[in-house]
Amino acid sequence: MGSKIQVKAGNVLIGGGAEVSVQSMLNVPSTDVEGSVKQAKALEEAGCQIIRAAIPDMDAVKLIPALKEAVSVPIVADIHFNYKLALEACAAGIDKIRINPGNIGSDDRVKAVADACRQRGIPIRIGVNSGSLEKEILAKYGHPTPEALCDSALYHASLLEKFDFTDIVLSMKSSTVSNMIKAYEIAAQRCDYPLHLGVTEAGTERMGIIKSSAGIGSLLLRGIGDTIRVSLTADPVREVYAAYDILKALDIKKDGVQFVSCPTCGRTRIDLVKIANEVEERLRGCNKNIKVAVMGCVVNGPGEAKEADIGLAGGDGCGIIFKKGEVLYKVSEDKLVDALIDEVNKL
Repeated sequence: MGSKIQVKAGNVLIGGGAEVSVQSMLNVPSTDVEGSVKQAKALEEAGCQIIRAAIPDMDAVKLIPALKEAVSVPIVADIHFNYKLALEACAAGIDKIRINPGNIGSDDRVKAVADACRQRGIPIRIGVNSGSLEKEILAKYGHPTPEALCDSALYHASLLEKFDFTDIVLSMKSSTVSNMIKAYEIAAQRCDYPLHLGVTEAGTERMGIIKSSAGIGSLLLRGIGDTIRVSLTADPVREVYAAYDILKALDIKKDGVQFVSCPTCGRTRIDLVKIANEVEERLRGCNKNIKVAVMGCVVNGPGEAKEADIGLAGGDGCGIIFKKGEVLYKVSEDKLVDALIDEVNKL
Protein backbone atom coordinates (compact mmCIF):
# COMPACT_ATOMS: atom_id res chain seq x y z
CA MET A 1 0.00 0.00 0.00
CA GLY A 2 1.04 3.59 -0.59
CA SER A 3 4.17 5.21 -1.97
CA LYS A 4 7.47 3.75 -3.10
CA ILE A 5 9.56 6.32 -1.24
CA GLN A 6 9.77 6.00 2.55
CA VAL A 7 10.62 8.74 5.04
CA LYS A 8 11.07 8.64 8.78
CA ALA A 9 9.64 11.15 11.25
CA GLY A 10 11.12 10.37 14.64
CA ASN A 11 10.25 6.71 15.23
CA VAL A 12 7.46 6.57 12.63
CA LEU A 13 7.96 5.35 9.07
CA ILE A 14 5.80 6.96 6.36
CA GLY A 15 5.34 5.33 2.96
CA GLY A 16 7.26 2.51 1.34
CA GLY A 17 4.97 -0.18 2.70
CA ALA A 18 4.78 1.12 6.28
CA GLU A 19 1.42 0.96 8.02
CA VAL A 20 -0.86 3.96 7.62
CA SER A 21 -0.12 6.37 10.47
CA VAL A 22 -2.60 8.62 12.26
CA GLN A 23 -1.94 12.32 12.79
CA SER A 24 -3.57 15.21 14.58
CA MET A 25 -2.73 18.81 15.45
CA LEU A 26 -2.68 20.77 18.68
CA ASN A 27 -5.32 23.51 18.80
CA VAL A 28 -4.22 25.14 22.06
CA PRO A 29 -2.66 28.62 21.51
CA SER A 30 1.09 28.29 20.90
CA THR A 31 1.68 30.68 23.80
CA ASP A 32 0.18 28.12 26.20
CA VAL A 33 3.04 25.67 26.66
CA GLU A 34 1.44 23.89 29.62
CA GLY A 35 -1.87 23.48 27.78
CA SER A 36 -0.08 22.26 24.64
CA VAL A 37 1.83 19.65 26.62
CA LYS A 38 -1.37 18.48 28.31
CA GLN A 39 -3.13 18.13 24.95
CA ALA A 40 -0.16 16.32 23.39
CA LYS A 41 -0.24 13.79 26.23
CA ALA A 42 -3.97 13.26 25.68
CA LEU A 43 -3.36 12.71 21.95
CA GLU A 44 -0.59 10.22 22.65
CA GLU A 45 -2.85 8.33 25.06
CA ALA A 46 -5.58 8.23 22.38
CA GLY A 47 -3.14 6.57 19.97
CA CYS A 48 -2.04 9.53 17.86
CA GLN A 49 1.20 8.59 16.07
CA ILE A 50 2.31 12.01 14.79
CA ILE A 51 1.47 15.35 16.42
CA ARG A 52 1.67 18.67 14.58
CA ALA A 53 2.04 22.03 16.31
CA ALA A 54 1.78 25.50 14.83
CA ILE A 55 5.03 27.47 15.17
CA PRO A 56 3.92 31.00 14.19
CA ASP A 57 6.87 32.90 15.70
CA MET A 58 10.22 32.50 17.43
CA ASP A 59 8.61 32.45 20.85
CA ALA A 60 6.68 29.32 19.84
CA VAL A 61 9.91 27.39 19.15
CA LYS A 62 10.20 26.77 22.91
CA LEU A 63 7.15 24.52 22.52
CA ILE A 64 9.31 21.96 20.73
CA PRO A 65 11.60 20.84 23.58
CA ALA A 66 8.64 20.92 26.00
CA LEU A 67 6.63 18.61 23.75
CA LYS A 68 9.61 16.35 23.03
CA GLU A 69 10.19 15.91 26.74
CA ALA A 70 6.51 15.18 27.46
CA VAL A 71 5.68 12.62 24.74
CA SER A 72 7.45 10.02 22.63
CA VAL A 73 5.31 10.78 19.57
CA PRO A 74 7.10 12.57 16.68
CA ILE A 75 6.42 16.31 16.59
CA VAL A 76 5.85 18.27 13.37
CA ALA A 77 6.46 22.02 13.20
CA ASP A 78 3.81 23.76 11.11
CA ILE A 79 5.55 26.76 9.55
CA HIS A 80 4.42 29.38 7.05
CA PHE A 81 6.66 31.78 5.10
CA ASN A 82 9.48 32.27 7.66
CA TYR A 83 12.46 30.05 6.81
CA LYS A 84 14.27 31.09 9.99
CA LEU A 85 11.53 29.40 12.01
CA ALA A 86 12.26 26.18 10.14
CA LEU A 87 15.98 26.45 10.94
CA GLU A 88 15.25 27.14 14.61
CA ALA A 89 12.79 24.24 14.74
CA CYS A 90 15.48 21.94 13.33
CA ALA A 91 17.95 23.11 15.96
CA ALA A 92 15.31 22.58 18.69
CA GLY A 93 14.95 18.90 17.78
CA ILE A 94 11.79 18.79 15.66
CA ASP A 95 11.03 15.47 13.93
CA LYS A 96 9.35 16.80 10.79
CA ILE A 97 8.56 20.16 9.22
CA ARG A 98 5.51 21.25 7.29
CA ILE A 99 6.48 24.10 5.00
CA ASN A 100 5.99 25.12 1.38
CA PRO A 101 9.42 25.98 -0.09
CA GLY A 102 7.92 28.33 -2.67
CA ASN A 103 6.65 30.56 0.12
CA ILE A 104 9.91 31.16 1.96
CA GLY A 105 11.82 33.23 -0.58
CA SER A 106 15.04 32.86 -2.56
CA ASP A 107 16.93 29.68 -3.44
CA ASP A 108 19.49 30.26 -0.71
CA ARG A 109 16.72 30.14 1.89
CA VAL A 110 15.29 26.93 0.43
CA LYS A 111 18.79 25.44 0.37
CA ALA A 112 19.38 26.42 4.01
CA VAL A 113 16.21 24.60 5.10
CA ALA A 114 16.95 21.57 2.90
CA ASP A 115 20.50 21.34 4.26
CA ALA A 116 19.40 21.69 7.88
CA CYS A 117 16.76 18.98 7.46
CA ARG A 118 19.11 16.65 5.57
CA GLN A 119 21.80 16.93 8.25
CA ARG A 120 19.33 15.92 10.96
CA GLY A 121 17.26 13.41 8.99
CA ILE A 122 14.12 15.57 9.17
CA PRO A 123 11.50 15.06 6.43
CA ILE A 124 9.48 17.93 5.01
CA ARG A 125 5.75 17.83 4.29
CA ILE A 126 4.58 20.08 1.52
CA GLY A 127 0.95 20.95 2.10
CA VAL A 128 -1.12 22.72 -0.53
CA ASN A 129 -4.84 23.43 -0.49
CA SER A 130 -7.45 25.26 -2.49
CA GLY A 131 -6.59 28.60 -0.88
CA SER A 132 -2.82 28.43 -1.26
CA LEU A 133 -2.34 28.01 -5.00
CA GLU A 134 0.18 30.15 -6.88
CA LYS A 135 -1.16 32.89 -9.16
CA GLU A 136 0.43 31.31 -12.23
CA ILE A 137 -1.18 27.94 -11.54
CA LEU A 138 -4.57 29.54 -10.85
CA ALA A 139 -4.27 31.50 -14.08
CA LYS A 140 -3.53 28.30 -16.00
CA TYR A 141 -6.50 26.33 -14.63
CA GLY A 142 -8.94 29.15 -13.80
CA HIS A 143 -9.79 27.79 -10.33
CA PRO A 144 -8.43 25.26 -7.78
CA THR A 145 -8.85 22.10 -9.85
CA PRO A 146 -7.36 18.76 -8.76
CA GLU A 147 -4.72 19.20 -11.49
CA ALA A 148 -3.87 22.64 -10.10
CA LEU A 149 -3.45 21.24 -6.57
CA CYS A 150 -1.12 18.53 -7.81
CA ASP A 151 0.90 20.92 -9.97
CA SER A 152 1.38 23.19 -6.97
CA ALA A 153 2.56 20.38 -4.70
CA LEU A 154 5.03 19.09 -7.30
CA TYR A 155 6.28 22.64 -7.96
CA HIS A 156 7.17 23.03 -4.28
CA ALA A 157 8.79 19.59 -4.28
CA SER A 158 10.93 20.57 -7.29
CA LEU A 159 12.42 23.44 -5.28
CA LEU A 160 13.71 20.94 -2.73
CA GLU A 161 14.76 18.43 -5.39
CA LYS A 162 16.99 21.16 -6.83
CA PHE A 163 19.12 20.75 -3.71
CA ASP A 164 18.95 16.94 -3.73
CA PHE A 165 16.38 16.79 -0.94
CA THR A 166 13.78 14.06 -1.43
CA ASP A 167 12.61 13.18 2.10
CA ILE A 168 9.29 14.69 1.16
CA VAL A 169 5.65 13.99 2.00
CA LEU A 170 2.92 15.63 -0.10
CA SER A 171 -0.62 16.67 0.72
CA MET A 172 -3.19 18.20 -1.61
CA LYS A 173 -6.18 18.92 0.57
CA SER A 174 -9.48 20.39 -0.50
CA SER A 175 -12.71 20.96 1.37
CA THR A 176 -14.48 19.50 -1.67
CA VAL A 177 -14.24 15.73 -1.32
CA SER A 178 -14.34 14.94 -5.05
CA ASN A 179 -11.50 17.40 -5.76
CA MET A 180 -9.44 15.99 -2.91
CA ILE A 181 -9.85 12.43 -4.20
CA LYS A 182 -8.94 13.37 -7.78
CA ALA A 183 -5.89 15.40 -6.69
CA TYR A 184 -4.42 12.46 -4.80
CA GLU A 185 -5.22 10.08 -7.65
CA ILE A 186 -3.21 12.30 -9.99
CA ALA A 187 -0.36 12.66 -7.49
CA ALA A 188 -0.16 8.88 -7.02
CA GLN A 189 0.35 8.54 -10.79
CA ARG A 190 2.84 11.38 -11.12
CA CYS A 191 5.20 10.81 -8.17
CA ASP A 192 6.48 8.26 -5.68
CA TYR A 193 6.40 10.48 -2.60
CA PRO A 194 4.39 9.44 0.47
CA LEU A 195 0.95 11.07 0.55
CA HIS A 196 -0.66 12.65 3.60
CA LEU A 197 -4.43 12.32 3.15
CA GLY A 198 -7.04 14.68 4.49
CA VAL A 199 -10.10 16.75 3.68
CA THR A 200 -9.31 20.26 4.83
CA GLU A 201 -11.88 22.39 6.69
CA ALA A 202 -14.11 19.32 6.79
CA GLY A 203 -16.39 20.85 9.40
CA THR A 204 -17.77 19.92 12.79
CA GLU A 205 -17.56 16.36 14.07
CA ARG A 206 -20.63 14.94 12.33
CA MET A 207 -20.06 16.29 8.81
CA GLY A 208 -16.29 16.24 9.14
CA ILE A 209 -16.23 12.53 9.82
CA ILE A 210 -18.58 11.86 6.90
CA LYS A 211 -16.46 13.89 4.46
CA SER A 212 -13.19 12.44 5.76
CA SER A 213 -14.50 8.89 5.61
CA ALA A 214 -15.60 9.36 2.01
CA GLY A 215 -12.38 11.01 0.87
CA ILE A 216 -9.74 9.21 2.91
CA GLY A 217 -11.55 5.88 2.80
CA SER A 218 -12.01 5.75 -0.96
CA LEU A 219 -8.31 6.44 -1.54
CA LEU A 220 -7.01 3.99 1.05
CA LEU A 221 -9.16 1.23 -0.43
CA ARG A 222 -7.23 1.66 -3.66
CA GLY A 223 -3.83 1.69 -2.00
CA ILE A 224 -3.36 5.46 -2.15
CA GLY A 225 -2.17 7.19 1.01
CA ASP A 226 0.42 6.69 3.73
CA THR A 227 -0.60 8.88 6.66
CA ILE A 228 -3.94 10.49 7.49
CA ARG A 229 -5.49 13.31 9.45
CA VAL A 230 -9.21 13.69 10.04
CA SER A 231 -9.69 17.47 10.35
CA LEU A 232 -12.54 18.32 12.71
CA THR A 233 -13.75 21.48 14.40
CA ALA A 234 -13.58 19.56 17.67
CA ASP A 235 -11.23 18.22 20.33
CA PRO A 236 -8.23 16.77 18.42
CA VAL A 237 -8.63 13.53 20.38
CA ARG A 238 -11.89 13.04 18.47
CA GLU A 239 -9.86 13.28 15.24
CA VAL A 240 -7.69 10.38 16.38
CA TYR A 241 -10.71 8.25 17.33
CA ALA A 242 -12.31 8.98 13.94
CA ALA A 243 -9.11 8.13 12.03
CA TYR A 244 -8.82 4.76 13.72
CA ASP A 245 -12.49 4.08 13.15
CA ILE A 246 -11.96 4.70 9.43
CA LEU A 247 -8.96 2.34 9.37
CA LYS A 248 -10.93 -0.32 11.25
CA ALA A 249 -13.92 0.04 8.93
CA LEU A 250 -11.60 -0.60 5.97
CA ASP A 251 -9.94 -3.59 7.69
CA ILE A 252 -6.61 -1.77 7.40
CA LYS A 253 -6.21 -1.69 11.16
CA LYS A 254 -7.06 -5.09 12.57
CA ASP A 255 -6.01 -4.76 16.20
CA GLY A 256 -8.47 -3.43 18.76
CA VAL A 257 -12.19 -3.93 19.08
CA GLN A 258 -14.39 -4.20 15.99
CA PHE A 259 -17.73 -2.92 17.26
CA VAL A 260 -21.06 -3.76 15.57
CA SER A 261 -24.55 -2.80 16.64
CA CYS A 262 -27.95 -3.01 14.98
CA PRO A 263 -30.03 0.07 14.04
CA THR A 264 -32.96 -1.17 16.23
CA CYS A 265 -36.54 -1.71 15.12
CA GLY A 266 -40.03 -2.13 16.56
CA ARG A 267 -38.98 -5.38 18.27
CA THR A 268 -36.50 -3.59 20.52
CA ARG A 269 -37.55 -3.47 24.19
CA ILE A 270 -34.37 -2.08 25.77
CA ASP A 271 -32.62 1.28 25.46
CA LEU A 272 -30.16 -0.02 22.89
CA VAL A 273 -28.91 3.41 21.80
CA LYS A 274 -27.76 4.19 25.35
CA ILE A 275 -26.33 0.70 25.83
CA ALA A 276 -24.45 0.72 22.52
CA ASN A 277 -22.90 4.13 23.23
CA GLU A 278 -21.82 3.02 26.70
CA VAL A 279 -20.30 -0.23 25.43
CA GLU A 280 -18.43 1.58 22.65
CA GLU A 281 -17.02 4.16 25.06
CA ARG A 282 -16.00 1.61 27.69
CA LEU A 283 -14.18 -0.45 25.07
CA ARG A 284 -12.44 2.58 23.52
CA GLY A 285 -9.07 1.72 25.07
CA CYS A 286 -9.35 -2.06 24.65
CA ASN A 287 -6.58 -3.44 22.42
CA LYS A 288 -7.91 -6.99 22.15
CA ASN A 289 -8.39 -8.12 18.56
CA ILE A 290 -12.06 -9.05 18.97
CA LYS A 291 -15.49 -8.34 17.50
CA VAL A 292 -18.18 -7.19 19.94
CA ALA A 293 -21.87 -7.00 19.00
CA VAL A 294 -24.75 -5.09 20.58
CA MET A 295 -28.05 -6.25 19.10
CA GLY A 296 -31.62 -5.13 19.71
CA CYS A 297 -33.43 -8.43 20.03
CA VAL A 298 -32.89 -12.17 20.45
CA VAL A 299 -34.79 -12.93 17.22
CA ASN A 300 -31.89 -11.86 15.00
CA GLY A 301 -29.14 -10.92 17.44
CA PRO A 302 -27.11 -14.08 17.98
CA GLY A 303 -27.73 -15.26 14.43
CA GLU A 304 -26.80 -12.05 12.60
CA ALA A 305 -23.83 -11.47 14.88
CA LYS A 306 -22.66 -15.05 15.18
CA GLU A 307 -19.18 -14.06 14.03
CA ALA A 308 -18.85 -11.79 17.07
CA ASP A 309 -16.52 -13.05 19.78
CA ILE A 310 -18.94 -11.73 22.38
CA GLY A 311 -22.23 -9.87 22.26
CA LEU A 312 -25.49 -8.95 23.87
CA ALA A 313 -29.03 -9.00 22.56
CA GLY A 314 -32.05 -7.36 24.12
CA GLY A 315 -35.24 -8.88 25.46
CA ASP A 316 -38.12 -7.20 27.32
CA GLY A 317 -36.29 -5.25 30.03
CA CYS A 318 -33.55 -7.85 29.96
CA GLY A 319 -31.14 -9.44 27.52
CA ILE A 320 -28.79 -12.28 26.80
CA ILE A 321 -25.03 -12.52 26.56
CA PHE A 322 -23.82 -14.67 23.68
CA LYS A 323 -20.48 -15.93 22.43
CA LYS A 324 -19.94 -16.89 18.78
CA GLY A 325 -23.72 -17.14 18.38
CA GLU A 326 -24.21 -19.42 21.41
CA VAL A 327 -26.26 -18.05 24.31
CA LEU A 328 -24.33 -17.95 27.61
CA TYR A 329 -26.91 -16.55 30.02
CA LYS A 330 -29.74 -14.09 30.58
CA VAL A 331 -29.32 -10.85 32.55
CA SER A 332 -31.45 -7.82 33.51
CA GLU A 333 -31.18 -4.67 31.36
CA ASP A 334 -29.39 -2.63 34.02
CA LYS A 335 -26.61 -5.23 34.26
CA LEU A 336 -26.21 -5.97 30.55
CA VAL A 337 -23.26 -3.66 29.91
CA ASP A 338 -21.33 -4.79 32.99
CA ALA A 339 -21.92 -8.44 32.06
CA LEU A 340 -20.68 -7.84 28.52
CA ILE A 341 -17.55 -6.04 29.72
CA ASP A 342 -16.86 -8.87 32.19
CA GLU A 343 -16.99 -11.38 29.33
CA VAL A 344 -14.68 -9.19 27.21
CA ASN A 345 -12.20 -9.14 30.07
CA LYS A 346 -12.25 -12.96 30.19
CA LEU A 347 -11.31 -13.26 26.51
